[in-house]
Amino acid sequence: MSQKTGSVNRRDFFRIGTGAAAASLIGAGGAEADDKPSAPTSRVVLIREKAVVSEEGALDGEMLHAMLNRAMSDLFEVESPEEAWKKVVSPSDVVGIKTNVWRNLRTPVELEEAIRSEVMKVGVKPDDVAVDDRGVLENPVFQRATALINTRPLRTHNWSGLGTCIKNLIMFVPRPPEYHGDSCAPLGAMWKLPELECKVKLNILVMLTPQFHGVGPHSFSKEYIWPYRGLIVGVDPVAVDATGARILQAKRDLYFGEPRPISPPAHHIEIAGSRYGLGVSDPEAIDLVRLGWDEDALI
Repeated sequence: MSQKTGSVNRRDFFRIGTGAAAASLIGAGGAEADDKPSAPTSRVVLIREKAVVSEEGALDGEMLHAMLNRAMSDLFEVESPEEAWKKVVSPSDVVGIKTNVWRNLRTPVELEEAIRSEVMKVGVKPDDVAVDDRGVLENPVFQRATALINTRPLRTHNWSGLGTCIKNLIMFVPRPPEYHGDSCAPLGAMWKLPELECKVKLNILVMLTPQFHGVGPHSFSKEYIWPYRGLIVGVDPVAVDATGARILQAKRDLYFGEPRPISPPAHHIEIAGSRYGLGVSDPEAIDLVRLGWDEDALI
């Protein structure tokens, strides 16, 4: 794991054994099958800035944009954000930005606009960029999209355990309930549909104020969100979501004072990798780069 800040405060994390709970949540992966660590295969960037969300909950959009660009440069290991975005889209692309508009915890408009701005700086025409969530199947830009950028906030979810980047593509299928069985285990199959396969170029899991607990469908309470003030950025959706799941599991265990696994288990993350080949969930196979504010990172 790469690190560009000071050491993480982990004393409570280890005291209650959160690491074991997180492993059971997302699946152990190949490393535990042969007792040998896997070589990192997926690079993921976690960036946090304390001032991006004020104590009153106000979002600094300019800082959020800067965080995104810094994460992009480190993700692709290039000198400038411009170089990084050129690895995601080209001027000839038609780009759909898949957001999430759930009213209680939506993708910030400031982040949507930051992504749109950077895509157009690459040279994509304004008419060839669209931001949408529930209307993607009818949106003419998404219908001819050659590249998709996928972003949503992380939260607990009554059917899938967690609302993740993997799950965020559910609006591309005409009958979402077909993917709800076994705690939404088949979600990874969506990514193999002709209109989606190989088109998702970037995944951004919003960790500004994630929700770590809920009871029942569409459950939301301000008691169960906290100002983590971060973004998780990567190409591999499984690695991005697995990293977010570990953080959220750690927060649950700290809050409740004992291991409190996500229920139902968010095993769609591990299954998306092991069954559908979308990426890796094993922490040993993830090259996690941490940038910015390091206090209470929980990972």
